[in-house]
Amino acid sequence: MSKVSIGFRGWRFDEDEVFDKDGDYRSFEEMGDDASARLRRLPTLMDRPCDACYLVHGEDYEARNTPAAVYGEPRAEVLLCDAHEVDFYYWFLEDGGEQYRGTEELQEAFREWFADGERAPEWYDGPEHVATDPAETPDPDVPDPEIQNVELPEDEQAGIDLRPEIDADDLDVELDAEYPTADE
Repeated sequence: MSKVSIGFRGWRFDEDEVFDKDGDYRSFEEMGDDASARLRRLPTLMDRPCDACYLVHGEDYEARNTPAAVYGEPRAEVLLCDAHEVDFYYWFLEDGGEQYRGTEELQEAFREWFADGERAPEWYDGPEHVATDPAETPDPDVPDPEIQNVELPEDEQAGIDLRPEIDADDLDVELDAEYPTADE
């Protein structure tokens, strides 16, 4: 069973757990809880900036880089562009970050380290990424989301909620704690 990244480097998925024999995505119910939770989270992360760029540049969209990697647990993850991934590796592997492996504190601990002005030294390159041939990974058929769009009168739209019900008591993180505020 090989491991694949989907959308970003970092989170790795067992190919057989995520894709069926035809190379299409399995349903979330067929996947393990961890893979399902991470895949469900990916669309939300696609529109977010690199965490380090956000800490440096704030709301200056032009100055922020697009993330290339994601590390950590869903809803407490760290998004990083190519330029700042080395800082995360240095923090994690050389400066005490590994103690947060598998915890929801990883996100906040890295942000605090970075916000305090810490960075990887110039000489530090971090680990080398192993790139796989994209032709070797499945290319699932993803339905066009526009097919699902149906024009309904506005009063009917408000009564339809297709999101799964989430009990806030089951979540271990605050829903508002996605990104730091200007006060932090």
